Amino acid sequence: MLLASAATAVAITLAGCETETLTRSSLRANQPLSPKTLAEIEQKNMLKETPILVRIYKEEAELEVWKQTREGRYALLKTYPICRWSGELGPKIKEGDRQAPEGFYTVTPGQMNPNSSYYLSFNMGYPNAYDRSLGRTGSELMVHGDCSSRGCYSMTDEQIGEIYALARESFFGGQKAFQVQAFPFRMTPVNMARHRANPNMRFWKMLKQGYDHFEVTRLAPKVNVCEKRYVFNAEAPAGSTTPVSFAPAGKCPSYQVPADILTAVREKQHQDQIRTAALIDSTPVAPIKTGTDGGMNPVYLAALGGQPADTGGAVGTTVHALAATPHGTVPTTASLPRAPQPVYASQQAVAESANVVLASVESEPEPVSGGGFLDRVTRAIGFQGTTDDEPQTLVGRPRPVQTASRPAPAPKRQAAAAPLKPAPAPQPHRPVAVATLKPEPAKPALRGTSASPARPAAAAPRPAAWTRRLDQTPAPAQSLSSPSTLTSMAGPVIRGAQRTLPTGSFESRWSALR
Repeated sequence: MLLASAATAVAITLAGCETETLTRSSLRANQPLSPKTLAEIEQKNMLKETPILVRIYKEEAELEVWKQTREGRYALLKTYPICRWSGELGPKIKEGDRQAPEGFYTVTPGQMNPNSSYYLSFNMGYPNAYDRSLGRTGSELMVHGDCSSRGCYSMTDEQIGEIYALARESFFGGQKAFQVQAFPFRMTPVNMARHRANPNMRFWKMLKQGYDHFEVTRLAPKVNVCEKRYVFNAEAPAGSTTPVSFAPAGKCPSYQVPADILTAVREKQHQDQIRTAALIDSTPVAPIKTGTDGGMNPVYLAALGGQPADTGGAVGTTVHALAATPHGTVPTTASLPRAPQPVYASQQAVAESANVVLASVESEPEPVSGGGFLDRVTRAIGFQGTTDDEPQTLVGRPRPVQTASRPAPAPKRQAAAAPLKPAPAPQPHRPVAVATLKPEPAKPALRGTSASPARPAAAAPRPAAWTRRLDQTPAPAQSLSSPSTLTSMAGPVIRGAQRTLPTGSFESRWSALR
């Protein structure tokens, strides 16, 4: 009887402890957003329930929370200093390497952990499809509190509490998952020039593709993986009756990227490469390894009496007193980064680095860009299918859905078939073997007006100054009455296609290329 009573008492005691733990976790996970944060959300034309997106920058030790505005595009809500991350710049490769992940990850409600040993946390979703295609290993890579990292991004408890609440409210508002974009640093021309000799540069240039897609659209890019590389904003080619399917380690299918996004991204990349090339000679090369085992935002280094990595600091210093900052309280278990022991690339690698950082991105296959019938024709015969009057950024454009504050935009206009003209010389960052020709840009319609479709113009005679394909020999002079002469004046044709005498309209002459 006494034993039974003792067992019952122990069970009640244990149940009480468990209940207390669950209650504490529940309070943490359900703490409301502060009035200050709610006021900031309202001030930036957002709603508490609208979707979020997270961007992480290792070198700067910063985490950004972006939130969708009432117009449907993302805007920066808050920037949080990261208290601690471990490893070096570069992706996580295997379990136990202490590397924090880099790449594009997805967080669902099931990855939120209210019972974390590090106050609160969410699982980033490493390894993703890209990581698995390369055989990379590891698990439980988190963004959490407690300012302690072994491959994670660690915040203060106060910070993760607010980030967790922002994610919770977005899930309550209907968001099924939010995207986490983890980068080694802000992908600016200065940083690309500084890190040009790093062996991870090719991987980082692939990440920059997705970085640029978000920069020009302010929308979360759609992410796929094929041929062991990321692909962004891919969709089925025009006229396709089957959805496009991607296999992470398989061959990339035929796909297209919306023409306005593709043009804006390429323009941004072109401008970035020009700036990077101008900075290379005057920008010192950063070490490929620092030896500090990660980093800590300067606001916490200053609070703990530490120094930035480039000026030294005590090796493995452990903080034994709480350090309060405007961004949260650093616990007693926090450790400063180690003293730097930089490792630099070889002189040969530095000498060859400019070619790597300025080379075309090898990780992104050339997609079929969107557009009308003329675009498909000009791509088939080797002409360029984009126009010079496309905007360099899409941020100012309304999202193509109906919103409460703005009417839906007019349907996308089709490019008018205008006389072709010789293209400018190829840009250094995109060398081509043949001269590219493009249609004369159509005048943009004013917002709120509906432009009637322009009638296709008749094809102009081919100027003598146009460059022929490199694998063709100059054609002998022929009489204008010769059918073969008239056919050649209509422009180059697909290799192997039979030349025919063009009759009727422009449409009938090119209908075989539909």
